[in-house]
Amino acid sequence: MISNQILQTTLEGLKTISRIDLCITDVDGKIIASTFPGAEAFESAALAFAESPAESQLVNGCQFFKVFDEAQLEYVLLAEGSSDDVYMVGKLAAFQLQNLLTAYKERFDKDNFIKNLLLDNLLLVDIYNRAKKLHIDTDVRRVVYIIETRNDRDINILETVRSFFTGRIRDFVTAVDGRNIILVKELLEDEGYEDLDKVAEEILTGLRGEDITNVNIAYGTIVSEIKEVSRSYKEAKMALDVGKIFYSGQSVVAYNRLGIGRLIYQLPIPLCRMFIREIFEGKNPDDFDEETLQTINKFFENSLNVSETSRQLYIHRNTLVYRLDKLQKTTGLDLRVFEDAITFKIALMVVKYMKYMESIDY
Repeated sequence: MISNQILQTTLEGLKTISRIDLCITDVDGKIIASTFPGAEAFESAALAFAESPAESQLVNGCQFFKVFDEAQLEYVLLAEGSSDDVYMVGKLAAFQLQNLLTAYKERFDKDNFIKNLLLDNLLLVDIYNRAKKLHIDTDVRRVVYIIETRNDRDINILETVRSFFTGRIRDFVTAVDGRNIILVKELLEDEGYEDLDKVAEEILTGLRGEDITNVNIAYGTIVSEIKEVSRSYKEAKMALDVGKIFYSGQSVVAYNRLGIGRLIYQLPIPLCRMFIREIFEGKNPDDFDEETLQTINKFFENSLNVSETSRQLYIHRNTLVYRLDKLQKTTGLDLRVFEDAITFKIALMVVKYMKYMESIDY
């Protein structure tokens, strides 16, 4: 349950304080962590000790101790030396490992609870009963973040994100699949959506500091009861997808700022195809040439302002009007008319959505 790296760090810290070498083996005598070379020579002695009824023993000038997880033997601890001081340090080290096991087991239980809560795997009565047992508040404000990374380096992203929230025991960092890290964050009464953006930026900055740059973060709405956490998680998942489709230039996407993209994302594909056929009469918007697409996008960016659009495109106003007239003949939509412009904009967004859904189907 405890990583070998944590155990190694613990032993090295204890050695720095006590100046006594220590080693941990599993119940089969295999070395897990050690502060001195040649620890493999004690493997057979550790195995024999693990199978004996003794809880501590002096063997070949080395103190042996058993570390239990409840009634189950978990580790064998070795302290090199036979003096009373070595025995005392060994007992203290065994006690520290026992506490680590308890702490990690509690975190595992909470982690398991949060995962099942996010995935809607718990009955309502179970949510409140288990939350009470695990000392998790049920009526505080929370929000769910999803942190998606595409990391090619050998680095534990989950532990990296957890390190950002060390000491914040009311925040939970977990993972429900191999790609996404989930943060369930508890909020103060006066914290709002601007504060959520700041948290997202802090996470981005922290990950970039670890040379992890390909990151997308999405978050749901703030909920006030623990039973609603799964809703915030689903909203964050939708925000992550909608962000990829319509806001690909943004690293942080909030569910409450998705706008019309959120509506389009929930449309069935057959309805989308029917809509596109009606608008473009069988033509494919992707068939527009680069010049036409650039003109359309710039015209929308400038709120249908002909003069400003022609200025930014470095073309004469009459040239822009000619392009818009040509587009009107092709599609039957005049982008200078607000209603037609809205229809055209939605149609382009629907095409983006359809292309995205087709790509993930494959």
